[in-house]
Amino acid sequence: MTDARNTAAETALRTAGGAPPDAGVAAEEAPIPLLEPREGIPPVVADAQALAEVVAAFAAGSGPVAVDAERASGYRYGQRAYLVQLRREGAGSALIDPVGCPDLSLLGSTLGDTEWILHAATQDLPCLREIGMVPSRLFDTELAGRLAGFPRVGLGAMVESVLGYALEKGHSAVDWSTRPLPEPWLRYAALDVELLIDLRDALEKELDRQGKLEWAHEEFQSIAAAPPPAPRKDPWRRTSGMHKVRRRRQMAVVRELWTTRDAIAQRRDVSPGKVLSDAAIVEAALALPAHVHALSGLTGFSHRMGRRQLEQWQAAIDRAKALPDLELPQQGQPLNGPPPPRAWADKDPAAAARLSAARAAVSALAEELHLPQENLISPDTVRRICWEPPADRSPDAVTSALRLLGARAWQAALVSPTLSRALTSSK
Repeated sequence: MTDARNTAAETALRTAGGAPPDAGVAAEEAPIPLLEPREGIPPVVADAQALAEVVAAFAAGSGPVAVDAERASGYRYGQRAYLVQLRREGAGSALIDPVGCPDLSLLGSTLGDTEWILHAATQDLPCLREIGMVPSRLFDTELAGRLAGFPRVGLGAMVESVLGYALEKGHSAVDWSTRPLPEPWLRYAALDVELLIDLRDALEKELDRQGKLEWAHEEFQSIAAAPPPAPRKDPWRRTSGMHKVRRRRQMAVVRELWTTRDAIAQRRDVSPGKVLSDAAIVEAALALPAHVHALSGLTGFSHRMGRRQLEQWQAAIDRAKALPDLELPQQGQPLNGPPPPRAWADKDPAAAARLSAARAAVSALAEELHLPQENLISPDTVRRICWEPPADRSPDAVTSALRLLGARAWQAALVSPTLSRALTSSK
């Protein structure tokens, strides 16, 4: 880090006592616009020879590696990576095109024992895993910011408040599947990893100052060790506006339209929303149109849609309308855990009292520790232990129960005395 960057970081992180970090250098001085990467925009790596050179350069580098990925959400089907950015001391920055280089497993294994620095790691890890890049150790600068108590934890906000630099964020939502990628986009992409190592170092010092560094290490290790998420069951139930759909026959229409749309989107490699909007699916489910003419009168199925397209959507609706009652989807989803909290007062008033006491206690503890409540302990974990508390409600017993529910050791150690008192007082 340059002297100027050191000074900015020290200013932003200079806080009193055990208090959370302040609003940043903006209150002291205007942030410095970061306009160009230190070594200029690196060439895009899109063939085997160029990739081999990058692998060699990064293998010879030192220290942690900053990693980022750009997707084409809203434009393409799925969440694949369309650009991977890296930076490491001694290697500089690299921009890799996963379309031209779809297998980065050699690079991933070369950096396998290196600490990877990512911002909001859980967003990028799935698409990185698809191309063979899986870290064994990581440092998540967004999560570090949350644990340190920063009020804003987006990359731009963190770089500004911690390092005193302003990142240009105008290209975050562009179509990264575009080829060739325009130079301003490549500049933006390179700048996204330009200061990640500096940011990591400053946040590590701040977490250590607050006595939270071991908590962060546990969180990072948990992310790195987590298996790929299981496929979501009944993803059609997450259609926006689904709460308006009450009848099972209408739910079947949503399911059939969603499934048809997904197959078309996958075949065409476009975002499902560009094929048919969620709002159109819900409107068709509520209206249950009897024929194509009636369908064409609904919002989202306008005259601009061709006859053939309208017929395919009407065919999906007709399939749902023809299903026997036994094959219609059930209202709601099978519960895996306690019922919704709004139902607790009627189903189990004692559990409702426990939950109320526990929520208040956890909220007070999170405020005292300058942590977001959901990072201190998962709300779902609190609900589960309040619904079915251990017979022994001592702190040690509550600690064991929390660990079985997936809480990390630091979370269980901090929260168990508080939850023990809440569970006991409302027993």
